[in-house]
Amino acid sequence: MNPVLQRAVDLISKFPGIGKKTAQRIAFYLIGQGDDFVEALAHALLDLKRGLKICEQCFDLSDDSKCPICRDTRRDEAVLCVVEDSPSVAQIERSGSFHGLYHVLQGVLSPIHGVGPADLRIRELLERLKINHVEEVIIATNPTVEGEATAMYLAELLERTSLNISRIATGIPAGSSLDFIDDLTMARAFTNRRPM
Repeated sequence: MNPVLQRAVDLISKFPGIGKKTAQRIAFYLIGQGDDFVEALAHALLDLKRGLKICEQCFDLSDDSKCPICRDTRRDEAVLCVVEDSPSVAQIERSGSFHGLYHVLQGVLSPIHGVGPADLRIRELLERLKINHVEEVIIATNPTVEGEATAMYLAELLERTSLNISRIATGIPAGSSLDFIDDLTMARAFTNRRPM
């Protein structure tokens, strides 16, 4: 393979979920496009990297010192949803089910990877809870080993406060079949059951 093409394929294949074959297809697609498209894509990628900041209040990605969610006066400031990362904020926002504010930890506790409480935005969370009039903290970390450990750590940290602390429910996804549910998801579905 041509070294220029190989370099592009190698870089594209570093994207999550993109293997070598898909990277090669994308590279050939880009070769077939006009210069205007490829230049626009290159500029968009540079703008994406250089034009985004971290919100000074919630630590989500932003194009300004405060993100649009933190600037939105219609949001419920009494409810704070703690998430691992920006994709989690985007997913919750797509659902349209949450109208409070967020706090992005920018990771999860992972002793194996050397990530401890000091590496996350936990200190900033505690400071924020002292200053703002928050009544409820919803912990919405992913239901992974690290996400659960982070949720438990936060719950223990906050149990001495007067705040209502809750954890997002986990269980069987809508539209799925019980035949395909793993044991942990099934156990959580029963643990998190609710009356009808």
